[in-house]
Amino acid sequence: MAHATARSGYRHLVERLNRTPQGAPPSDLLYRILALLFSEREAGLVALLPVKPFTLETAARVWKASPSEARKTLDALAARALLLDTERNGETRWVLPPPMAGFFEFSMMRVRQDVDQKALAELFYEYLNVEEDFVRELFARGETQLGRAFVNEESLPSDETLHVLDWERASEVARSALHAAVGVCYCRHKMAHVGRACDAPLDICLTFGTTADSLSRHGFARRIDSAEALDLLAEARSRGLVQFGENVRERVAFICNCCGCCCEALLAQKRFGVFRPVHTTGFLPEVDADACNGCGACAKACPVEAMSLVPAGPPRPASRRVARLVEDACLGCGVCVPACPKESLRLVRRAARVIPPKNTTLRVVAMAIERGNLADLVFDDRTLLSHRALSAVLGAILRLPPVKRSLARSQVKSVYLERLVEAWERRTGGRAPERC
Repeated sequence: MAHATARSGYRHLVERLNRTPQGAPPSDLLYRILALLFSEREAGLVALLPVKPFTLETAARVWKASPSEARKTLDALAARALLLDTERNGETRWVLPPPMAGFFEFSMMRVRQDVDQKALAELFYEYLNVEEDFVRELFARGETQLGRAFVNEESLPSDETLHVLDWERASEVARSALHAAVGVCYCRHKMAHVGRACDAPLDICLTFGTTADSLSRHGFARRIDSAEALDLLAEARSRGLVQFGENVRERVAFICNCCGCCCEALLAQKRFGVFRPVHTTGFLPEVDADACNGCGACAKACPVEAMSLVPAGPPRPASRRVARLVEDACLGCGVCVPACPKESLRLVRRAARVIPPKNTTLRVVAMAIERGNLADLVFDDRTLLSHRALSAVLGAILRLPPVKRSLARSQVKSVYLERLVEAWERRTGGRAPERC
């Protein structure tokens, strides 16, 4: 196997990627993807970088390089969207984005000549759509997921019988973002190279905030204002696309406009729906069986096959069919509602409230706790012996069965650890997280 003999730079980078909640299972395909995107030297250097955003001084220290040498490498990686850079209080910080939504997608967000995008697309397709290990790890582990669906705002009732919060609307994300940009849809661009793309538009996927600022400065996305972002969201809704964005309430980093045939998240929803790979909206479509004529327009419009036609049953004629919703499979996106010619569908609130994490930090921490990566976030600097040792200790404690974990907690005299484990137990009900 290629990954058994992978050159050390790429092997260390794979290990680094798997210190985050959104890892990348090793395989021959993954090493071939990384070899197209990084030189072996770059892979080895990136493997040393912290998980959290870092400064030039940190990179120079871990690389044992001069600031000028480190800056040259950082800028080269950011210019290829392998790192994201942002300025805070006059100081530039960099971060290695996860593979998804991150540098895998960024590599296909524009047409470029410096990398063989057809070869890259074919590898992505095999790694994500055939092997499935990566998609299963990304979308089918833990309760907190990367992304959530936004409600189709054209489907909301005009009589304001439903109270819709700002964070439930993609339009509010577009209005409130400091930066916005549009780029090529990674999913459809990839599918185009393997002959499987649909006719939905390519230049329609949006990024916001610091992600949009970095990608637009380096030419991977086109900076736009809120008015154009709103127009693109409206176009996506008119085409029956699902608005899928970061699973947070504040400072959403991306909103993709997704089809059920190309989008990784929606394909995962159809394959692994029992694991709830996409967080739903707080809504469900409700079928008026008396008004439904069984035309099937809603089932055709549904991107995740949550709507189907079934016999209407007595006292209706035996040939009569009506729409039926499978609630557990439904995203609550509302795409089906405007597709119905008889207006026999309406959105209602789900019985249980659906509330995403407040921001990216809380989402990542929640995912790390559920997936067993918390130690790597807390003790982030792998160049420090103390961080490596404490990370190993904390990771081992959080993986213990409940009785042993309690004993370890009493023996490790750390107020921080006490509070950390108590908070984790409250969240998980005391279940040991899955191993990495």
